[in-house]
Amino acid sequence: MSVDRGIAPRTGTTAARRAIARKYARETAKAGGTWSALITVTDPDGAEHPVVEDHPDRVVEAYSVNKVAVAVAVLDKVDRGLLRLDQRVEVTHDVVIRDTDGIFALDGAYPSSVTLGHALAALLTVSDNTAVRLCGLVVPALELNDVLAAKGFTHTRVEPVDHPNRFYLGTTTPRETATLFARLARGDLLSPASTAHLLTVLRSLTSFTEGVRRDLTSPERLDVATKAGWYDDGRNEAGLVFDARGVPVLTFALFASGAFRGDQARNFEDYGATHPALRARAALGRSCYDAVRGTAAAPRTAPGTDRPEN
Repeated sequence: MSVDRGIAPRTGTTAARRAIARKYARETAKAGGTWSALITVTDPDGAEHPVVEDHPDRVVEAYSVNKVAVAVAVLDKVDRGLLRLDQRVEVTHDVVIRDTDGIFALDGAYPSSVTLGHALAALLTVSDNTAVRLCGLVVPALELNDVLAAKGFTHTRVEPVDHPNRFYLGTTTPRETATLFARLARGDLLSPASTAHLLTVLRSLTSFTEGVRRDLTSPERLDVATKAGWYDDGRNEAGLVFDARGVPVLTFALFASGAFRGDQARNFEDYGATHPALRARAALGRSCYDAVRGTAAAPRTAPGTDRPEN
């Protein structure tokens, strides 16, 4: 792991980067497991600095973190006029995955249909696995991988199966996932409309809250775009932290697996906030948020005008 090498001192931002690096080292050591990570911070002048580089080019199982890549491929076709967010996709009995993730399996009223925008919202917030299949209906696996390759991603791939419209979520590297989020932040991955749509969904209060956002207040959580992924012993999360101006200035890609501290059988069945890796991410998330907010002086702006209400 390398931390702050070759970075010229800057008031505030250097201290922030060092605080994040120290927190990462402490919390991952405490959690155990095998970590691969990349965290970067962007200076006010736009210079991007690596803060944590812990095997960032290791190819890892992405699990549901790659649902962001799936959404990018869908929105790329929207940008090219081949799909619309308001077009409907059919939800049939055979497409519904009946697991403990998501909401489609809870409906019980099929066949039915939803808009493509609805499917993407379910894909990225409650991490619905049925929504993966719905996206596969409009972007088959081979086409999806071609879209990612055309955008410069060589390891971020879904894994095709015999059915052309279905796939496993495949692999990535911390660097490629961080790059995907950084390019979203810069606005050079998708159109402005699709970029805004994707980041709004990932910043919503409905999105994952048991990792990086766990120890943040509701208003603070709106300043973090995040997507988590888990399966077997893997516990992953990636995203962006926005500063007080509403500008995304920190990118994180955190992938962990293996033997974590504590009871291995209990850890294997635990995908929530009590897992050692998620405790580490929560502590790191608080540190990242506070460090980022310490480098910006402008007043906070919310991601949009909508606020939660009953």
